[in-house]
Amino acid sequence: MSVQIVLALVVFVAAYVFIATEKISRVTVALVGAALMVVIGATDDHGIFFSEDSGIDWNVIFLLLGMMIIVGILKQSGVFEFLAIWAAKRARGRPFVIMVMLVVITAVLSAFLDNVTTVLLIAPVTLLICERLAAPAIPFLIAEVMSSNIGGTATLIGDPPNIIIASRAGLTFNDFVVNLAPLIAILLVVFIGLCWLMFRKSLKYNAERVKRVMALNEREAIRDVPLLVKSLVVLGLVLAGFILHSLIGLEPAIVALLGAGLLALVTRLEPRKIFGDVEWETLLFFAGLFIMVGSLVNLGVIEALGTAATQAVGDNYFGAAAGLLFGSAIFSGIVDNIPFVATLAPLTNDLVQAGGAAAHPLWWALALGADLGGNATAIGASANVVAIGIAKRNGQPISFWTFTKYGLIVTAVTVTLSLPYLWLRYFM
Repeated sequence: MSVQIVLALVVFVAAYVFIATEKISRVTVALVGAALMVVIGATDDHGIFFSEDSGIDWNVIFLLLGMMIIVGILKQSGVFEFLAIWAAKRARGRPFVIMVMLVVITAVLSAFLDNVTTVLLIAPVTLLICERLAAPAIPFLIAEVMSSNIGGTATLIGDPPNIIIASRAGLTFNDFVVNLAPLIAILLVVFIGLCWLMFRKSLKYNAERVKRVMALNEREAIRDVPLLVKSLVVLGLVLAGFILHSLIGLEPAIVALLGAGLLALVTRLEPRKIFGDVEWETLLFFAGLFIMVGSLVNLGVIEALGTAATQAVGDNYFGAAAGLLFGSAIFSGIVDNIPFVATLAPLTNDLVQAGGAAAHPLWWALALGADLGGNATAIGASANVVAIGIAKRNGQPISFWTFTKYGLIVTAVTVTLSLPYLWLRYFM
């Protein structure tokens, strides 16, 4: 093993450790790690910007950018606040019914937006409703975060790891819906049952506080009706573009950017309102991460691991799927599932290329393990970190172990149920 490969592995492992421990901003870690890869000669400008195998995956970057712009504009209409207040009133202030409705809303929105954005929009309103009901916000926030990770698994754009997988495997929006959405619908029902078991004792009905919630007028939450109409029309066109992408010949990233441009044009908002909600740090984190993983591809590390994995698997692809499912769930709970999937995607691709159609379900095993495994701990998924930050700023701190004791239960149940689904659908 060359000195260059050793140095690259040291940089990569050290970056993983810092990302997992959150001692330093993950964006800083990713960018410094990328810079060190360039310094040691593991990659160069051509490899970073132009290589499909080892460079920045621009499809992922621009798909996220386009959707962030669209959602940021839609947010300004007040539609998300409307949905939360509407749900609370329809539930007549009953805490568990409100939780179920918010969980379902969050899951559905996470499938068509992304889980981080959905949590950012739903969490503040949840805190408001819990304050009015004198109910503890922590169970609601934990349930919503986990619901967002479950719901986001169903589509290409719902969870960042899916975007990475789709780009690497050449999968379409429809592929994710057809292969994963049926299972996710079942898991969502199971998750609602788990919420009852885990949180019912902390959800108390307060008749006096319920009156205050019922006094809220959800229509007042809609601040700009024309903006809402324009945003929903454009969002509908974008989702149609995702579904028909193979027919119209446009990649999801292009569809998202065209939608963002069209919405910016028809709304004519100020630039700060159009771009103010774009999570630039997330995009930079992705870029740095792609550079680090691409460096390992350049040096042949990923190929060597892929060859070893291919030889170990042989033609037992159900065994490989089970290992990938549970292994991904475990590691995604230890580290953020985004860097984990960015690392495993090239390995999985090698296995699928070697095994052909029989090995193709490995992509779904990776997606399910990484997305559902993100619920295991407080740092397993970006949405978890975002929600914990919001809770802390609002005087409702969620400790690492408070989240994790519930997350381990949910992850164990949902991942275990995913295994028979994979077997029945692809290997029986």
